[in-house]
Amino acid sequence: MTAQTLPKAGKEVRLARYVTDQPSKENFEVAEVEATAPTAGNVVVHNRYLQVTAVMRDLMTEDPGLPMMPAYKVGERPWGGAIGVVVASDSPDLAVGDTVQHLDGWTEYSTGPADQYFKVEPAWYPGLEYFLNQGITAYHGIADVAEVGEGDVVFVSNAAGGVGSLAGQIAKARGAKRVIGSAGSAEKVAYLTEVLGYDAAFNYKDGPVAEQLAALAPDGIDVFFDLVGGEHFEAAVQVAAQGARFALGGAVSAQTGDAQGAFPRLDIMTGIVRQIVIKPFSTYHTPEQIQAWNQHFAQWLQEGKIVLPYTVVEGGVEAAPEALINLLRGAYKGNVLVKIS
Repeated sequence: MTAQTLPKAGKEVRLARYVTDQPSKENFEVAEVEATAPTAGNVVVHNRYLQVTAVMRDLMTEDPGLPMMPAYKVGERPWGGAIGVVVASDSPDLAVGDTVQHLDGWTEYSTGPADQYFKVEPAWYPGLEYFLNQGITAYHGIADVAEVGEGDVVFVSNAAGGVGSLAGQIAKARGAKRVIGSAGSAEKVAYLTEVLGYDAAFNYKDGPVAEQLAALAPDGIDVFFDLVGGEHFEAAVQVAAQGARFALGGAVSAQTGDAQGAFPRLDIMTGIVRQIVIKPFSTYHTPEQIQAWNQHFAQWLQEGKIVLPYTVVEGGVEAAPEALINLLRGAYKGNVLVKIS
């Protein structure tokens, strides 16, 4: 076994009670966990960054209804993306000093079998923050589900979020003629067009979504990448071009309101006449999808075709609950990471 000096204990955040409406600090508790040397085949990883995503809110309910994603349990820490450095190893596969990515969640120190940690090379990207992105979801939805290509007019809802901020850029990189995004503030609208390369954007709070979208896409939209549901979905149906493809990847309006966003009204006749193809997809990904995204991401970064928007929240693992609460309030742009001290 090889090891650096381990601390006596590390902190982790646990789910104290299930979320029934919006999460608050009362739903979480911080605990200290004794740091011990790894047993045979295991490693200890000191995390550097944790990832916070909107789907975590769903997994904190008693019955999230997401069979492909394990629900969180009261008394246990939420799982989720993290990246860190191996500080102790009793495995031939990982050595002290290796940088690894994993899903062990909201903890300073993660201990487990070496095969649960994916070794990465820091030199692949400008910083460790780049490894914890939601581009896999964005790429799968845009490339595999919606099949965006040359000449498409694409509409992305929640376009300033961790997934949407990459979805629009991926659509442009694949040859889309026009990419339109929606966001919840004038600042975010400017961010979409001035930083992320969206051709047009609007603030959904400024008026009916259908009217604003129709003004920006007078000939209709060919692709709708939906992360909101509710009024956005209804509007996209009204503005859809013949044979439009809908890739449904989320319903954030159901996560932050009264759940009505999960049940938008579908104009069946319009859908039939325009032959709209609707394809929901899960955030679960295969190794092939992950590899495809990593290859394209690295290439597009080098070519200057894509940027990674992200927000880093300081304060250590204890800051993770508040980061999630603020994420659901729409306080951030891009991917949200918590930096471990």
